[in-house]
Amino acid sequence: MILVTGATGNVGGEVVRALSSAGAPVRAVTRSQRAPEPGVEYVTGDLNEPESLRPALAGVRALFLLPGYPGTPALLAAAREAGAGRVVLLSGGSADGDPSNAISRYMAESERAVRESGLAWTFLRPGAFMSNAFQWLPQLAVGDVVRAPFAGVRQAVVDPADIAAVAVRALLEDGHEGRVYQPTGPESLLPADRLRILGDVLGRDLALRPQPDDEARAEMLRTTPVEYVDAFFDFYVTGSLDESVVRPDVRDVTGRPARTFRQWATSHAAAFPRTAT
Repeated sequence: MILVTGATGNVGGEVVRALSSAGAPVRAVTRSQRAPEPGVEYVTGDLNEPESLRPALAGVRALFLLPGYPGTPALLAAAREAGAGRVVLLSGGSADGDPSNAISRYMAESERAVRESGLAWTFLRPGAFMSNAFQWLPQLAVGDVVRAPFAGVRQAVVDPADIAAVAVRALLEDGHEGRVYQPTGPESLLPADRLRILGDVLGRDLALRPQPDDEARAEMLRTTPVEYVDAFFDFYVTGSLDESVVRPDVRDVTGRPARTFRQWATSHAAAFPRTAT
């Protein structure tokens, strides 16, 4: 049995689907009840309350784990006690960065907890997700111009399904213990490049308007704690994080090339409006 936390998230949901497709028994953790699906056992639990997950650990041999939860050491101890042997942690490229950065700090703390757990571990430090383009949905619903922050930052954005494919290999196969994988897409793209490709797929003439830093900060602070806003500005304005490098990890681990942003946009086109209202 494989336990997948964050089973309704961008990556966790893909991990659940990929494991199920591979015929592996999956126990998927969600915060609320979900209807059963063939090959997937849904259980409720909260990573902030590791005791709530103890019943879900029965018979589990491997875990897919999200970062950033204070209860991670307790959960890992309970998993080892229950007989689990390995854990795959979704981390990030900033995990070895400046600990004064709030995101770098929680990534590093999560990796340290996993290293000290006594379980065989694999870390995934992916680049930015292609699915971040869903953030443009409200603007695309009403017009053809998208305001976006950090418009001059190149990223080798990666399909969450490719991150999941790497995770599944590490969950099911030997030989990935102690490895740090950095899944990326095959191209280094600006936000304007991604929007142009999305427009091509949708048959829309889309344009990007770079958002000034002060405007972007004010907008982000409406929904995001200041320490995380500061972290993003450290990454993308100060330049402490470089996500532009194309890496071969998806191909090396899965045996197939990483998907392009055009492939991602094509497969998710139905989620985007074809015209503005």
